[in-house]
Amino acid sequence: MTVDLVVRNGKVVTPTGTVPGGVAVAGGKIVAVASDATLPSANRTIDAGGKHILPGLVDPEGHPAASRPIKDDLISETCAALASGVTTWGIQIASTGIKLEENGWPPDEKDVRPFSEVMPLFKELGDRHSRVDYFITPIVTIDEQVLEIPQLAEEWGITSYKYYMHMKQAPTTRGKWYAQKFMGFTGFDDGTVYLGMENVARIGPPGIVSIHPENWEIIRLFEERLKRAGRTDMAAWDHRSPHFCEAGHVWTYGYYAKVTGCPLYIQHVTTQETLDVIQKLRAEGVEVHGQTSGCYLSLNHDVWKVNVPLRDDETIEKLWVALRDNVVDCSGTDHVNVHLSREQMDKGNVWDTISGFPSRIEGYLPSMLNEGVNKGRISLERMVQVCCENPARVFGLYPKKGVIRPGADADLVIVDVDLTRVVRRESIQSSAGWSVYEGRALKGWPLMVILRGNVVMEWPANEVKARMVGDPLGGYLPRRPGHQYYPLD
Repeated sequence: MTVDLVVRNGKVVTPTGTVPGGVAVAGGKIVAVASDATLPSANRTIDAGGKHILPGLVDPEGHPAASRPIKDDLISETCAALASGVTTWGIQIASTGIKLEENGWPPDEKDVRPFSEVMPLFKELGDRHSRVDYFITPIVTIDEQVLEIPQLAEEWGITSYKYYMHMKQAPTTRGKWYAQKFMGFTGFDDGTVYLGMENVARIGPPGIVSIHPENWEIIRLFEERLKRAGRTDMAAWDHRSPHFCEAGHVWTYGYYAKVTGCPLYIQHVTTQETLDVIQKLRAEGVEVHGQTSGCYLSLNHDVWKVNVPLRDDETIEKLWVALRDNVVDCSGTDHVNVHLSREQMDKGNVWDTISGFPSRIEGYLPSMLNEGVNKGRISLERMVQVCCENPARVFGLYPKKGVIRPGADADLVIVDVDLTRVVRRESIQSSAGWSVYEGRALKGWPLMVILRGNVVMEWPANEVKARMVGDPLGGYLPRRPGHQYYPLD
C-alpha cells in the first residue's frame, strides 16, 4: 500500500506515551502510527529529524473581529495560529462581529442579531480565509439568542455558548474595555444565563456553557480606591480585581450549572480561590472544566494589562501545579488582535492603557514548552493533553482532533523542544506587529505544521519568520449533538 504522506524519524506523542517512529497519512486521515521500519511507502516522505511529533493544538478560545472586520482577522490571525502549531481554533464571537466590511465597520453595537441569521456568512468567510479548521462558540447576550440554541445545535452543530459575566452591567462599563464598542454588549441578567444553561443541558453531550468570570460590579470599587491612592502601575490592574471576584462568579454559576445539569467551562482560571471552587463543585457532582492560558502561566502582573488580569509570580506557580494535577484540565490562548501598535496602546499609566495584547496565540506553544516542559513543571505528554486532547474532548471534537491515532485528522506539528529563539517583531504574523514576549528567549518551537495531511507552515531553525505554505485550507467544524465522541468516518 502506498499512502499520501509519511512523517518518519520522529518521536510521536500519543495518548499512551511517546514512541519512536512516525505517522502515515491517507486522504487527510492518520492511517498508521508505527516504527520507521513498518511504515508504508508514500508519495511524499518528511524526515522529522528526530524531533517530536505532536497533534495539532486545539485552541478553544480566540476572538477575531474584536477590533476590525472578521475577514481581515481570519487572514492574518490564522497565520499567527499556524506559527504556534494551532490547527483547530474555537472562535468566540458576538453576532455583531459577523458582517462584511462594506456593510459598515465598526459595527453598530446595538445590532445584536440571532446567530441563525449570521451563520451562513460566518461559514462562508471562514471557509474562504481561515488557514486552520475552526468551530464557533457564540457569545450570547439576549434571550432571543439563547432560545435558538436547539436550532443552532441541530442545523449548525453548535454545542458551546459563552457569557461575558463582566458585561452584565455593560452600559455602566462603557469606555473601560476597548473591545466592548465592537461586540454588542447591552447588558443581560441571570435569567438569560439560566435559560441558556437549560437549553444547553437539553442538547446533551457535548453541550457546554463557557463563562468569563470577573465581577466588575464589585471591581469598580477597588478601581476607585486604587486611583485615589495614586496607583498607575501595571500591577494595579491585578489589585483592582481581587481573587474572590473571579471565584465568586465561578461559585454562583457553578451552582446554576448544578441545578440545570449543564456542564460548565471556566475561561482563563487565574486564582487559587477559583481552583478551590472548581474542586468543591466537582465534589458535588458538577461537570466543570477549567482553562488557563499561556499568558497567565508565563507573564506576571508587571508586564501588561488584560482581562482577566495577569497575576503575581506566586499565583503563576499555583496555576502550574493545578495544570499538572488536573484541577485545570485545558489550556487556550484567549487571542485577541487589538490591531494597534504597542505605542498606540501604552499610555504611560495603567488606567489609560488599552487592555489586551495581540500576540497571545503566537507565544502560546513556545511559552508552554519554555515555561512548562523545559522547566520541568509539566511533562510534554501532559502539555499535549491540556493543549490538544482535553479541549477536543470538552468541545466535542475528539478523536477527530487533538490526538495522533488512526482515524484522526492528520493534524501534526513537528517541534524542536531544544531550539531557542529570541522573539522579535520581525517574526510576528499578527497584523498588530508586536508581542509582549519581544526580547525573551524561549526554548521550544514548531518547525512544521500539517493540516489534514497538507503541509501548511514551515519554519526552518535559521529563519526569523514562519512561512505559510499554499492557500487557506481551513474548514468549519460542526459538532455532533448527542455524541460525546466525534464519530469518525
